[in-house]
Parts: sequence; structure tokens; C-alpha cells
Amino acid sequence: MRTHKSALLLRRILSLSKHHSYGGRRLASLSGNPLIEDSDNLVIIEGKASSRTAILNRPSSLNALNTSMVARLQKLYRNWEDDPNIEFVVLKGGGRAFAAGGDIVSLYNLIKEGNLEECKEFFWTIYSFIYFLGTYLKPHVALLNGITMGGGAGISIPGTFRVATDKTIFATPETLIGFHPDAGASFYLSHLPGYLGEYLALTGEKLNGAEMLSCGLATHYSLIKKLPLVEEKLGNLTTDDPSVIEACLGGQGDSVFPDQTSVIHRIGTVDKCFSHDTVEEIIESLENEAAKTNDSWCVSTLNKLKEAAPLSLKVSLRSIREGRFQTLDQCLIREYRMSLQGISRQITGDFCEGVRAKLVDKDFTPKWDPPTLEHVSQDMVDQYFTPLSAFEPELDLPIKQREAFI
Repeated sequence: MRTHKSALLLRRILSLSKHHSYGGRRLASLSGNPLIEDSDNLVIIEGKASSRTAILNRPSSLNALNTSMVARLQKLYRNWEDDPNIEFVVLKGGGRAFAAGGDIVSLYNLIKEGNLEECKEFFWTIYSFIYFLGTYLKPHVALLNGITMGGGAGISIPGTFRVATDKTIFATPETLIGFHPDAGASFYLSHLPGYLGEYLALTGEKLNGAEMLSCGLATHYSLIKKLPLVEEKLGNLTTDDPSVIEACLGGQGDSVFPDQTSVIHRIGTVDKCFSHDTVEEIIESLENEAAKTNDSWCVSTLNKLKEAAPLSLKVSLRSIREGRFQTLDQCLIREYRMSLQGISRQITGDFCEGVRAKLVDKDFTPKWDPPTLEHVSQDMVDQYFTPLSAFEPELDLPIKQREAFI
């Protein structure tokens, strides 16, 4: 357990600059970039006795994350970490969502315009913040009320505490838009019980708050009607002791268990089917299980896999498998490479096609390229994991100065 004084001592020893740039990229200032906005309004601050609350404030977009929003979080969190009067930090979403993920429609528009630099800036900024959160020297509480997907999970799960509610909806649905689970997902999904991470990554299926608590994605659970009381109790605390904050959250928590139809009660089947080495073997195992048991869950899982982009399925499976043996920083550096490949359209245009079909034209009939698993070559998959060229800098994280706790 770190006290605030020891945290400051550690920071002095490490000689961290208050204005560390996390590498070579600087925030783009092009007014025409839809990922850049007036950041002061995107994150609202509430001051408490010895804590600060950051409120994501794009409710009309379900708090979809853009570059300005995350850059503001980074600046605020660094200042709060250095402030001896602030002992812990709370993060929540305004409106009915915590955060629905990255602003992928804006990314889509930038890619179509050929503005890849601004897209790279977004991934650089959010992945850097996720690592900063994973190495944060003060306790962090994320109140995951409502939709918590993709990047929304990324900017919360690496923190100390995650409070789910009866309105929480978690998912990593990237394969359904021709992408891959990113923003640290290959790290935290790969550390879930059994092969649940592979199941969630490939199918994009949702979990509710009770399921999040059961599998460890959430640390606490409270009914939505009790959230104001949880926030009030947190606001009255004057401590940097994680055990005291944990006791506070636990004291306002509710007992909950996943529904009998939950995937949590099917871990044996999940492990049996999703432990295989290839997507083809996973599908074959599910088909055999469906034929033997006539289980509707197997059928619906197969249908989800058929909806996903074939290349994304293979790339995502490999990503989760590699994540099992990598640290948070290694996962983020690899995911940055993968994301740049995914938006480059040099291997496939699946990301743009998936966003078009699901969120722009909304015809829900994406034309994946390659169209089937049989057409996915090993070279296509390998290219996602290849180090970037000498002209494209790798994600630069301060791993020598800030070692992840998770």
C-alpha cells in the first residue's frame, strides 16, 4: 500500500517531468479535425474534500472519446497526481453512458478524407493515457454506470476500483466493425477466467454489471439508485489509503449474482470451445457442441462469429493469446501497431466498411474483405503484428519511469 507521501517520494526519485510528452506526437490543432474540440467542456471537474471527480461530458454521443477529451484527462490526472492536497480520483460519465468507446465515426470520416495523422494522434493519446492510469500513484475509482464499451473500458479497468451497476453494459464489439479489441483489451481480456476473454473478444457479446463483478472486470457493484449515496460517501473521505476507499465502496455495495442464463455459468463450454488454437477450430467445436446438445447459446454464438469480419477474428484471437504473456505496456505498444495497420487500408478496408454499415449508412450488411476465413492468409494476420517502419514511430511509453502495478 502506498501512502501519498511515499508516492511523492517515488516521483521525486524517478525525476518525472510534469510535462512529459510521452513520445514524439503533439496534439493536432487543426480546427477541422472532428476529434479535436474545446476540451474544457468535454470533462467537467467536481472538487471534494480530498478528491477530484472528472465527469465525461459528451452525453449526446454517449461520451464517445476523442483526442481532446483524453488529452484533458491526461493533463488533469497529472496535475492531481502532483497535488499533495488531492488523495484520490473518481471518474464517471455524464448522462446514460460511462463511455461508449472511441469516436469511431469521426475516425471513419478522417480516414475517408485521408487524414491519417489525426487518427494516429487519437490512438497515441488514448493508449498513453491508459498506461498513465495503469501506473497512477493515487487510488482511482471509476463509476461504470451505463454503456462501458471499447475505449470506455480502456480508460477505467486499469485503475484501482471499478463500480458496476444494474445499468452497466460492457462489451468489446470491435470485430463486428472490422477492427480488434484495443485500448488495453488484449491485456485485461486475456487475464479473465479461462477463455472468457477470447469469447468476449471474438463475439463482441455484452456483459451486465453482475457478470462484470463475477469475472473480475468490476471490483464492486451498487444499484443505480444508490450511486448518489456512494458518491456522497466518497466525497467525504479524506484518505489516500486504498483499503479505506475499498471499505467505503463495499459498505455501500449490493450482493448480486449472474442470471442462470449468463455466460458465467457456461465457463466449461466456453473453455471447451474457445481454447482451440484457430478460429476455424473454435467454430467447429461450437458446431459439434450445438449438434450434440441443441443448445441455443451455441447457435447464437456461432451467429455472432458469422457477423464478424473474418480477418478481425483471426487478428483478435492472436492478440488475446499474445496478451496472456505480455505486460500492459507491451500490449498497448502492440495494439498501437495493430490499430495503425487497421486504419491504413493497406491490408483491408474492413474498419471503414464496418463503421459504414453499422453506424453511418446503417444497412447492417458489411462486405468484408477478405469475405471468409478461408480467404484470410497468414501474411495478412502477420502484417498486423509487424513492427512499424523506421518512418513511423512506435508508441513511446515511459516504462522506465512508471512501472505498471497490474
